Amino acid sequence: MTRTAVLQAMLMLGLFLGAGSVSIAEEFIARAITVPETKAVFAQVRSRTIVPARARIGGTIQDVRVQEGDGVKTGQIVAVVVDEKIALELEAAEAGLKALQSQLVNARTELERVEQLVNRGSATQSRLDQVKTQFDVVTSQIVGAQAEMAAIEQRASEGDVLAPDNGRVLTVPVTKGSVILPGEEVARIASGQYFLRLAIPERHSAQLREGASVAVGSRGMNPMAEDDSEDRVGKIVKIYPEIKQGRVTADVEVEGLGDYFVNERTLVRVPVGERSVVAVPANAIATRHGVDYVRLVTRDGEQDVAVILGRKIDKAEPGLVEVLSGLRDGDRVLLP
Repeated sequence: MTRTAVLQAMLMLGLFLGAGSVSIAEEFIARAITVPETKAVFAQVRSRTIVPARARIGGTIQDVRVQEGDGVKTGQIVAVVVDEKIALELEAAEAGLKALQSQLVNARTELERVEQLVNRGSATQSRLDQVKTQFDVVTSQIVGAQAEMAAIEQRASEGDVLAPDNGRVLTVPVTKGSVILPGEEVARIASGQYFLRLAIPERHSAQLREGASVAVGSRGMNPMAEDDSEDRVGKIVKIYPEIKQGRVTADVEVEGLGDYFVNERTLVRVPVGERSVVAVPANAIATRHGVDYVRLVTRDGEQDVAVILGRKIDKAEPGLVEVLSGLRDGDRVLLP
């Protein structure tokens, strides 16, 4: 075999092997898909119920046992109110009770003596009836004095301001030494389940639905950002019929919302409708010199087309990116 023939054979073999190693690129047909349209708003963390711990008697705050942020249990002492007049009334009641008890001893002694005289015939029955009546009167007075003393002791015990429910203390508007009246607020306690309350423009009211899912984003996010980095999903549980200042109010329940901060603002995305978009896989996009390109398969062969991208469509089709311009429904996109 001549040298020329050997070279030609080696060239043909190389071309054959090279052709066998070429992989066929995959194609993706760009189709219009329907994705939910969301509205980014800030919602506030609220407590289902906020109850006040009120003083039951008037007086002076002797001790404050909680501060803002403390967790409390039902019946826990929040503060102690002291009324010095109650102590004086209690002393007077005790003195009056002792005096009546002394009168009772004398009445009992007199009753026993008259009964003995009646038995010997030295006293009349009317005298016995009179002494017995006096004994009964003193006995009744002692019962009344004991009841009055118990009422004063109950008033003294009501100086303990108790937490009405389990929860967290939001505010304590009093300090030690403050003078308060009966029924005045000593502390405010968030005792209910925490939820989100949001207000959305009334033009979206027709699209709001109870039970709809709401994406809860990270705290402090820019409401204009197109970032879907939410880590929790809530559910609309109540839509209020009254529109205030052109906004519809709704409540959203979210698991893991916490039980500390109240009125904290949190970014949420509320579904307000649907829209049709054209999307392609993220790996089909190539960026050169700051411009995004997608390679299409056309009648004239492969062609790079500049596109403008939108948001990631993670909810409807994971891994897809919205294309705002540059593609049409049905275009054949070449994947690497």
